[in-house]
Amino acid sequence: MSFSVIVGASSVGTATANLLASTGEQVKLVTRRGTGPVHPLIDRVAVDATDPERLTAISQGASAIYCCASPAYDHWPTDWPPLFEAMMTAAERTGAVLASYSNLYGYGQVNGAMSEDTPLVATHPKLRVRADLWREALRRHRAGRLKLTEIRASDHIPPNSLFALALAKPLLEGKRVISPVPIDVARSWTSVNDSAKLLVKVAQDPEAWGKAWHVPTNPPMTARQLLDRFAQLNGLPSARVTVLPHAGLVAAGLFVPMLREMRITYYQFDRPFIIDAQRAVNAFGFTPEPLDVVLRETAEMLSKSS
Repeated sequence: MSFSVIVGASSVGTATANLLASTGEQVKLVTRRGTGPVHPLIDRVAVDATDPERLTAISQGASAIYCCASPAYDHWPTDWPPLFEAMMTAAERTGAVLASYSNLYGYGQVNGAMSEDTPLVATHPKLRVRADLWREALRRHRAGRLKLTEIRASDHIPPNSLFALALAKPLLEGKRVISPVPIDVARSWTSVNDSAKLLVKVAQDPEAWGKAWHVPTNPPMTARQLLDRFAQLNGLPSARVTVLPHAGLVAAGLFVPMLREMRITYYQFDRPFIIDAQRAVNAFGFTPEPLDVVLRETAEMLSKSS
């Protein structure tokens, strides 16, 4: 019986596991502590995924290995290479498709919308690490050593995202919203469910292999517009928002690693940050999950976690 291996119980990993299980697919969900959603078809496996021998053994007979890991945000340059190397090795040894969930960081600072044809020219180690790994995996794919595909998404809305934790959660709790970044610049916001849907599709379609695909995403909105819509849908008063000046972010970053890292990605918030996903729309006929559905789901998730 066919099964899939998912590395990482991130929001995308969890959504992908649930999606595959809902279709009757057996899933092995690999995390360090054996965490993840509870489902009869999801086998939660506690393994260090940087160990290529263990990961290969787990993946024997798998149709796909889904890279949905989420290393600590401030450790990407050191944590990603050994983790992705182990997944590439397991894919090479087992013949499973390596389907990677990634982001837009590798493009660096871009004027205009980012498509799959936008050059991966980021130079900062944090921004380029995933792009470097993609290039190495693509080299192995073209050499016939492994089967590969990748999706790239913009900022997700639920559940462990900047929008959910820094903006929506305080609003739900009746608190003032303190944003570490500008909130009046248009950007793309991607549904986690849409990422899972596209990831499964490209893993299962040989015509999609050897390519990167952007996740279909609703039209750009500012964070303030998104927050206003979130409040309207959930019967909340308009948000009281304070935006930290850049100097405040720099000062806070001395004590909070997450905020320190956001100094590197500040360009994603002080200018438009927009994804072009027309290639996937044309190829697969996918349309984004309605924004109101995503925002209601976000409120439900945040309420349960509080």
